[in-house]
Amino acid sequence: MDPALLEATVAACEELLRIRFPDVNDEQGAAAMLLADGTILTGTAPAVAVAAVEVCHETEPFCAAYRLNQAIVASVCLHRQPSGRTVVLSPCGLCRERLAVHGPDVLVAVANPHDPTSIVWKRLHEVLPDYWMRAFPDEIDARWCANPPP
Repeated sequence: MDPALLEATVAACEELLRIRFPDVNDEQGAAAMLLADGTILTGTAPAVAVAAVEVCHETEPFCAAYRLNQAIVASVCLHRQPSGRTVVLSPCGLCRERLAVHGPDVLVAVANPHDPTSIVWKRLHEVLPDYWMRAFPDEIDARWCANPPP
């Protein structure tokens, strides 16, 4: 993967945070996804009255990728804390399931264990090593059932 494309994806996510939520002390989040054709999509989660119906920041770009019939190749989610510090959020379980349809090689941003503001890129199969759908090999992308790359 071209590091410049990953940097541009992170920059797009940071830009959405800056533009949509200009108050740096406002706790907010955003996501960005890089598509196979080089397009970068961004999204955020609207506030709703009932927490049970909230969606992840990644939902908007995920749905747009589907609409555009494009594979997702990388995903990042950032969360700005009330202090103004921005941390990296690993994809939640729902987002891992959504990304899994794009295969085990999707790159996802996770927080560096020594610095949660720093990104470490990992392949989805590394953060989802025991994917439950492997029990149904005829129903998933065959790459999930192959031996994962070293």
